[in-house]
This record gives sequence, C-alpha cells and structure tokens, in this order.
Amino acid sequence: MGGFFGAVSKRDCVMDIFFGVDYHSHLGTKSGGMVIYDAADGFQRQIHSIGNTPFRTKFEKDLADFHGCSGIGCISDSDPQPLLVRSHLGIYGITTVGCINNAEELVEKYYSDHGHQFMAMSSGKVNSTELVAGLINQKDDLVSGILHAQNEIDGSLTLLILTEQGEVIAARDKFGRLPVLIGKNEEGHCVSFESFAYTKLGYEDIYELGPCEIVKLTPDKIEILSPAGNQMKICAFLWSYYGYPNSRYEGKNVEVMRVTNGKIMARDEMARGELPEIDFVAGVPDSGVPHAMGYARQSGYEYARPFVKYTPTWPRSFMPANQSVRNQVAKMKQIPVPELIEGKRLLFVDDSIVRGTQLHETVDFLYSAGAKEVHMRSACPPIMYGCKYLNFSRSNSDKELLARKVIDELEGDEGDKHLEEYADANTERGQCLLKRICEEFGFDSLGYQSLDGLLESIGIDKDKICTYCWTGKE
Repeated sequence: MGGFFGAVSKRDCVMDIFFGVDYHSHLGTKSGGMVIYDAADGFQRQIHSIGNTPFRTKFEKDLADFHGCSGIGCISDSDPQPLLVRSHLGIYGITTVGCINNAEELVEKYYSDHGHQFMAMSSGKVNSTELVAGLINQKDDLVSGILHAQNEIDGSLTLLILTEQGEVIAARDKFGRLPVLIGKNEEGHCVSFESFAYTKLGYEDIYELGPCEIVKLTPDKIEILSPAGNQMKICAFLWSYYGYPNSRYEGKNVEVMRVTNGKIMARDEMARGELPEIDFVAGVPDSGVPHAMGYARQSGYEYARPFVKYTPTWPRSFMPANQSVRNQVAKMKQIPVPELIEGKRLLFVDDSIVRGTQLHETVDFLYSAGAKEVHMRSACPPIMYGCKYLNFSRSNSDKELLARKVIDELEGDEGDKHLEEYADANTERGQCLLKRICEEFGFDSLGYQSLDGLLESIGIDKDKICTYCWTGKE
C-alpha cells in the first residue's frame, strides 16, 4: 500500500520527516523517499529501494546533506517517489498513495496525440505519481488540478505536495479510503497516516481530514483549500491488518478493534455451539495476535504462542520479491515451541485468509512438530474480490483468491452467482466452502468472522466503511 509523512516548521525539520516516514515502514516494502525544501538552497531529494534494507538504514547517510524547514517523504509499495515536478504551476514535490485502475486509458485520453511523454519504468508502465502530476498540471492551480485528478482516476488518490514556497498541501481521497491526520507542536505542523508517528515526535493531534478535503499547512496555520465531502468509505483492513497497533482511525484504535473482533468471533461461535474443545488459542504472528487474544478471553481458553517468528534478519514475510525465496524465508522464520505444540489441540486466529499461500506450510509445520489438532479462524469474512482501491488483495484474477478458487472448484462459473451464500457459514454452500478448505489444508475446523461481526468491532457507521473485497459493492 504505502504511507507518507510531511512537516512544515519554523526550524529545521529533517529529523522529524526522517523518523515520521520510518514509522510508516509497515505499510510498504518497495521504495522510500524524501524531499526537503530550504528557502536558500531549494529542493533536495533522495529515493532508495528498501526491498532488502529498511528505510532508516538506507537514509541515515543522507541526513547530513538534507536541510530545510519543510518536506515530505513516503514509504511506497508501488512506484519510486516522491517526484520533483516542474510545470506552469511551479516546481513542487509530490507523493501519492492509492490505486489507478485506468492508467493506460488516461494516458491514451490525455497524452497520446499531443507530443507528451512519460518516463517508463522497467515494466513499461507509467509511474503513477508522474501520471497524477500530469493530470494536476492540466489545470491552472494545484487545488483544481488535484480535484481534476481525483475525478478522472478510477481507484483512489491521496497525496502530499511540497511547494516552492515551503508549504505542504495534503489531499485525502474523495471517499476517504485512507486516513490523513495533522499534528501540531510549538514550531509547526505535520501530516501523517499514522498519528503515533508524530506523537512520538512531540506533536499533538489537532485535525483529521474528511473525504476529498484539501488543506495547506504552514508553520502557523492550517488553511482549508477545498472542503470535505459527506461520503466516506474508509478501508476496513486498516483496522484488521494494515494499521499498526498504536494507530487510530476515525477515533478507533487498531489494537482495541482487533481484540474486540476476536471477542465477537468467539461470542458468536459459543452462541451457535460451534466452539471446539482445544488446549490453546494462538495468533498467527503478528497481526493475528490481538484477534486471538480477544478470542481467548471470550472463550475462556488459555492464550499461548506455540510458534514465534524469527525476525532480526527478515522482518517482513513478504520480502524478497522472488516467490520461492519468500516461501523459504517464511518457513525458516517459524520457530516452534515444542512444549506448546506436541499433543496439543490448537486454534489459530489470523487477520485474514487471502490466497492461502503459506497456510499449507504452516499446518504441515504444526503437525510435523507434533500438534494433535489444528483449528483455523479468520478475523474477517472470505475475501471474494480483489481490492481495486488500495492494492490490498490485488490479483490478476479474483479466482486467485482462496475462497474464489475453491468456489470455482466446487461449481465453476455457476458459483459466481452464489457468492453471498458461500460467504455465509449458515448456508449449505457456506458449509461446503469451509469443508473443502479444511480438506485441502488439513484443518480440523475453519471459521470466518461474519461481516456484521467485523463492522461491530470497528464501531463506526457501517455505511462509512469500504467492504468491497467481501461484498463486491462500492
């Protein structure tokens, strides 16, 4: 996905931006970048690959060359950025987070016949942030350009712009799919996805942008350039998976939501008489852990850690890029605690089950370590559609998603007409889905959180939450 951080201050704020961006490292693994502005020396920019080396390590050596009282930076899971753009609107730095499904159509519509060109990446595709800048530059001012870009893009667009006046402009996606929060200290303002990133730096919460809202930050004030809309569809996976435990979106803390979610899942299973007899409840590290803690508290079963991840050398399971190496790394990271596995009946809770790529290995690993039974629970419903807004659960085909793949095996194209039934464990088709996945993966039982249970655990107006990946409804 990705994340960003920006600051504008009466003092040099390079270190704030450095640490603020670093605190978004859980949101992306491809590249990181910073652009700093100094009134005397202008813009300074650096971008590094962070595929195998953390942001902090890559950028520490650049800090001595950075200086200025304003800047922006990002962690990107897509294209290298931030970019520096020169146009009739001036020189500005820009970083974006979101998804452009119609990039090729936009290039064809606006640029194919006018002698324009874009720098192609190694894949041959256009850098998404460069395309956004091209759309912005079609208008006579930045605000009109941002609104134009958001309206033209099929997907989502949240961004930061650093102007040659040293100001920072922040724009939240038109449906608020991602959060944008502002902090303040005695010397200026900052803007961030994650509020803990700036509270650790001595800023305090003062404002959260609404959907489609655009604001300008200076050291002394926040100026609203375009008002917030009244339609919001914030991504539910911010709470379920993406967000760091300290994070808070729309006033709801991630860790609290996950524990509550686990409690609701256990509560509903107990009401249906479906709670299995087990020895321990465990979480699939790391984001499944708080969901499991809540499940254990509600069910009355003891919480344990039958295996842990060895993370000093490979902190994130989705690195490196090569899939076979990723699978081997994931396998090597799973370190068992034999005393908590041998002869035990274990129930694991994961944040979600997307493609099931590593589930086979996890179950085989547990049984080879002596587990008597392995039960699996997903803290969200079966994922039926690839995300088209934030690059979560994106696939070449929806049929790559585990639930859809199994439904296709059960009924072929006919199954696509009954996805709501398959997503509901109370229906015959829903039970067939659970049974087939259990057979394929070797689970003794499988359960998914219901959509109602997930929305209850988040605790805001359900109409303001995006549930597209489960329902296919926008």
